Amino acid sequence: MIAIAALTALFAVAFGAFGAHVLEGLVDASALHWWQTGTAYLLPHAIAAFAIGLSGRVGLMRVGGWVLLAGAILFAATLYAMTLGAPRWLGAITPLGGLGMITGWGLVAYAGWRS
Repeated sequence: MIAIAALTALFAVAFGAFGAHVLEGLVDASALHWWQTGTAYLLPHAIAAFAIGLSGRVGLMRVGGWVLLAGAILFAATLYAMTLGAPRWLGAITPLGGLGMITGWGLVAYAGWRS
């Protein structure tokens, strides 16, 4: 989890810079907003999964971290793809990533409560 989370954070920063320095002016404002939203959610969730991985916790906490990370990646990836011209029907998949983030946080909270 640590390696995947760290790589996800790396990509979030790189994608954020790409959006700010390359995409601005190349895509319309609403598409650029999708890109910024993807990055705004991806980076902190990658850092949270990294911290969960560092904690050495196993069981439900670790599952929650994986679900959190997968949800953030799915959420951001669909927004990034639509920004770059992918079909808008991908927007119907984006909420599944959000649901993954919500579920991941719920699992992490429940695991923390139980401990």
